[in-house]
Amino acid sequence: MGNKRKLSAAVLTLSDSRAESEDESGKALKGLLKEAGFEIKMYGLIPDDEEKIKDTLVSWSDDGVDLILTTGGTGPGPRDVTPEATSEVIERNMPGLSELIRMEGMKKTRRACLSRGVSGIRGKTIIINLPGSRKGATESLEAVLDQIPHAILMMEGGGH
Repeated sequence: MGNKRKLSAAVLTLSDSRAESEDESGKALKGLLKEAGFEIKMYGLIPDDEEKIKDTLVSWSDDGVDLILTTGGTGPGPRDVTPEATSEVIERNMPGLSELIRMEGMKKTRRACLSRGVSGIRGKTIIINLPGSRKGATESLEAVLDQIPHAILMMEGGGH
C-alpha cells in the first residue's frame, strides 16, 4: 500500500479542562502517526460534548481522511461520552482493534480494563477511541498501528 498513496489521519482531543498548548496526548499521537508515514490532515481539541464530538467525527470522515484517532473521554466518568458519540456515527464496528488495545494495555496496567473506547468505520474512515493520557494514548496506538494500513487496504477492496 505504501506505493499507492500516503495515508491521511486526524487527531481529535476531548477535554473540558485542557488547552491546546497542554494537549500532550494529541501532540504525541500526531508524532507517532507522522513517524509511521501518515499525513496529518486535521487536529482539534473540543469539550466532552456528545453532539460536538459527533459533528466533528462526521465532518472529518466525510472529508475523506483515512483514520481518525480520538484521545480522551473513554473512561467511566460522567463526562466521558466519546464511545457513545462514536457509536452513533460509525456504520460498521471493528471491535478487534479496541479489544487488542485493552489486551495490550492490561499487560501494563490493570486499569486498562476501564477503557470503554470503541473502534469502527464510517464511510472510508477508521475511527479509534484512545485514552486521554499521553502514555495511555501512545501505548494504545502502538498496539494497533501495524494493523491500520492493512485494514485501509481491505476497505478499499484490497486482498486479505
